[in-house]
Amino acid sequence: MKKNLSYMDSVHRDGRIWNIGVMILLLMFPLAIAVFFGVAPDWGALGMGLIATAPMYWAVGIIETVTFVPMLGAGGSYLSFVTGNISNLKLPCALNALEQNEVSANSEEGEVISTIAIATSSIVTTIIIIIGVILIVPLTPLLQAAVLQPAFAQILPALFGGLGVAFVSKNWKLAMAPILLMLVLFIFVPGLNADAVGIMVPVSALFTIVVGRILYKRGVL
Repeated sequence: MKKNLSYMDSVHRDGRIWNIGVMILLLMFPLAIAVFFGVAPDWGALGMGLIATAPMYWAVGIIETVTFVPMLGAGGSYLSFVTGNISNLKLPCALNALEQNEVSANSEEGEVISTIAIATSSIVTTIIIIIGVILIVPLTPLLQAAVLQPAFAQILPALFGGLGVAFVSKNWKLAMAPILLMLVLFIFVPGLNADAVGIMVPVSALFTIVVGRILYKRGVL
């Protein structure tokens, strides 16, 4: 007799299948290119490059798993790690959906809502990209117009500024921890730039968790 899986069991089963499947597809592309053109990488240079860069990605992967999963839930996490663009798109969508429905990500309702929000975000993003690819040529002269460049330069600040105000206003005492940490790091460590944002987001999240724990123990929160 076939055993009926619970919702969470099916989420973990399907999540593992899709994540492993995507990983295989990603690895198959360079392999297919190598076979098609009859070429192979310089394995020595590839190994040296992996030694230099892989540990950083392992660390980021571990940190992101620890920080994002409690906020996104299991289903949302599997879907987010497949579709990508977590910190500046999937995470805000999921958190906003959870807030609007007044549920937490670790509840059954939160699991469903977070997954639906992230799936919707992925579908909308894909549709927008398709439309953008189709219209990029006819719209290029308009998009490159000098009068619009100042507006394009403010898109990300406006997006994250709006999100920041919404979340900071809920608990400004806790929100000051990551804000101050990032200000200190980016002011006094000149080597940090936009490329370091992907690493700094998980680091900031872990730092905030530690500070939040300390403040809670001291009765500040």
